Amino acid sequence: MTKFSSIALALVTCTTLGLAHGDVTPQAMDTKGLEKVDPEALVNPYRGNKTAIEIGKSGYNSNCARCHGLGAVSGGIAPDLRYLEAGDDDTDEYFLGKVQEGVVRNGNVYMPPFKDVLSPEAIWAIRTWIETIPAD
Repeated sequence: MTKFSSIALALVTCTTLGLAHGDVTPQAMDTKGLEKVDPEALVNPYRGNKTAIEIGKSGYNSNCARCHGLGAVSGGIAPDLRYLEAGDDDTDEYFLGKVQEGVVRNGNVYMPPFKDVLSPEAIWAIRTWIETIPAD
């Protein structure tokens, strides 16, 4: 392989990998089958709900997996959500806040806010699914 071919291949590879993550638009979720929740709820109302688990799995894959990893196993880009304490009211409130408001540090957006895209039902369904994933 010539030096030019090697450089061209390296540039194509880096460009592809760099753009693969890209700016992906958050996806609204269909939460049909879930009871409406109080938008002010700070505790997961769906804990253990099989319908919420299925909806949450799909919603996680559409909105969270690109950064937090497939199957909620982080590859190091973003926190591994499996380590959030399941069934903990304080952790529920923390999760809700981060999802709704996003995370910005020193002017850099680490996680976009999802409050205008995901309903409370969708957020809690995702939290419900994450709680079913073992941390190891």
